[in-house]
Amino acid sequence: MGFKMGIVGLPNVGKSTLFNALTKTAAAQAANFPFCTIEPNVGEVAVPDARLDKLAAAAGSKQIIPTRMTFVDIAGLVKGASKGEGLGNQFLANIREVDAIAHVLRCFEDDDVTHVEDRVDPVADADTIETELMLADLESIEKRRAGLVRKLKGGDKEAVAQDRLLAAAQAALEEGRPARTVEVDAEDVKAWKMLQLLTSKPILYVCNVDEGSAGTGNEFSARVEEMAAAQGAASVVISAQIEEEISQLDADEAEMFLTEMGLDEAGLDRLIRAGYELLHLETYFTVGPKEARAWTIPAGTPAPKAAGVIHGDFEKGFIRAETIAFADFIALGGEQKAKDAGKMRAEGKQYVVKDGDVLHFLFNT
Repeated sequence: MGFKMGIVGLPNVGKSTLFNALTKTAAAQAANFPFCTIEPNVGEVAVPDARLDKLAAAAGSKQIIPTRMTFVDIAGLVKGASKGEGLGNQFLANIREVDAIAHVLRCFEDDDVTHVEDRVDPVADADTIETELMLADLESIEKRRAGLVRKLKGGDKEAVAQDRLLAAAQAALEEGRPARTVEVDAEDVKAWKMLQLLTSKPILYVCNVDEGSAGTGNEFSARVEEMAAAQGAASVVISAQIEEEISQLDADEAEMFLTEMGLDEAGLDRLIRAGYELLHLETYFTVGPKEARAWTIPAGTPAPKAAGVIHGDFEKGFIRAETIAFADFIALGGEQKAKDAGKMRAEGKQYVVKDGDVLHFLFNT
């Protein structure tokens, strides 16, 4: 499994430039990696992971298949979107389908690029978008609770539980807090996610800075970082303009370009890594002569569930998992040598898969 991140932002903040860079990068990867553009505003890009190349080299794998990340370009968010302004209703619906929100904020001065509010204030921009999402959530909650009245009178347990969660979200929103600030009990997590509230999504603030600030950030991005820290949210500094230039280069040219700019890595790599951390995701690997492949799972996933990411039959018929730590696999030169050195372990249904595990699943058909 990969994950789906919605890119939002006010007009002229660099959102489309960033998405274009992502899709060009993905198109460039198409020769080597699975890639598809599902719709004009949806694209998938391979998740960079240097460990995968090392595993493939150690195992002599013919093919490398990284895990993937889906980006959704959610346009049309302006003040009044919750009331249908711009293309509000259509794109607010798109946000409900994503796992997390990347909120692109303009953190650069440029007289040639107008701002809808005639000023550069990323914190105020963030507040504008958040307000629209909160208003949309409030309207949705009020309608849903009104629709539950008859079932509540009949004592429907599921309706009672749903109304309790909706009431908790409504109380937070009426206090000016997004739904993600609500503390949800473990037994309610699944039902809470099914509510698909816009402001319950984890948020990553993407500070789009000028080229000269790509490595260090600037005063605008510093304010965003401070805001994100206060909210318990994440932030990343990126120059959409640089990313678009990199997306048109081959791997060697891109590396040379980054070196000239004084950057250690592409901003898109930082963006993806920040997204993984935000959603508490991890990667495990399956490695053999045919292919070395990465798989994404939530942290804390037990072995049978991890196996189910490959195929449902793997989870249903799970017997055990044979696992080798990434470091051991590389240090010892592959599966057989790691096994000979006693570094392969057999783990049962209770085993919690760790980031970097190299796994082989045994199952009944």
